[in-house]
Amino acid sequence: MAEAEQEGNVKNVVLVHGAFVDGSGWRAVYDHLTKAGFRVTVAQIATRSLADDVATTKRAIAACDGPVVLVGHSYGGVVITEAGTDPRVAALVYVAAFAPDTGESVATLAANPAPGASGLPILPPQAGALFLDRQRFQEAFAADLSDESAAFLADSQTPWGLEAFGGVITEPAWKSRSSWYVVAEEDRMISPDAQRAMSSRAGSSVVEVKASHAVFMSQPAAVAALIRRAAVGAAAIAR
Repeated sequence: MAEAEQEGNVKNVVLVHGAFVDGSGWRAVYDHLTKAGFRVTVAQIATRSLADDVATTKRAIAACDGPVVLVGHSYGGVVITEAGTDPRVAALVYVAAFAPDTGESVATLAANPAPGASGLPILPPQAGALFLDRQRFQEAFAADLSDESAAFLADSQTPWGLEAFGGVITEPAWKSRSSWYVVAEEDRMISPDAQRAMSSRAGSSVVEVKASHAVFMSQPAAVAALIRRAAVGAAAIAR
């Protein structure tokens, strides 16, 4: 019997993507989870403002028929931190993601990078939105993907709105929900040390994976495995 179908386990998963990409990047993680019996929803957020992205995510949560494991990659971690106080959310999973505290945003966290963190190849704002330099996209975001896959991501970027970049957390869900965290050891977007610091502050259960920022695409089995652990762990806490 699939793990998600066992009595008492949380069976719903909502996946929230980050900046510059869309929800299609979750496909391999989705496949792993659905084969294990989970009901998976991919929230297609616009990444234009935090408020809108939280609203989209909460609609996805509301459509589920029971408790939810809420998963966020990168900026998606900000979204799940704000949306995750929804009463249906049983657990949070951060995937190489921001996990801000009250009053923090990506903008404030980026203003105080971890020692040794490299500068991000973010271009000056265009019409109120941010993009990554296409020529440096692979090295920064997707160093362990194929050249072809990285080039497609670079050329299909979605705009990251300044309102989303500066969106401030009001009540961090990780203060009231159990959390799990995938640290990407070779991440050049959010430094591994920053990920370790945020996951430690949140009290998350942590796994470290040798991967780039695109760990959800390059190591989907490892990401899906931690989501499954969170589903089991959340159910155990609730009993």
